[in-house]
Amino acid sequence: MKYHEGTYFYVYIITNKKNGVLYIGMTGDIKNRMYQHKNKSSKGFSSRYNLNILVYYEKFNFPNPAIRREKQIKKWNRQWKINLINDLNPDWNDLTWMFND
Repeated sequence: MKYHEGTYFYVYIITNKKNGVLYIGMTGDIKNRMYQHKNKSSKGFSSRYNLNILVYYEKFNFPNPAIRREKQIKKWNRQWKINLINDLNPDWNDLTWMFND
């Protein structure tokens, strides 16, 4: 499969508050995906727990490494995930603004 120049894939973590419930996901369109999370477009775990604050992400050029990384992080214990977030974003600020035009 050929990917368009400038297409990226993201592994991301969203929450509802600092040290709150965590959700790990992967997407090829983080701006649209965060719009869906913030507007509860799809019923599921993230809408049930009001998870709409983007606190962590990693960017990849191809989907397979992103999928592997998502699966890896999902297997981690909670404290490792919290440490990952704290290293990049110690105040747990919403990073969604970084993807607005």
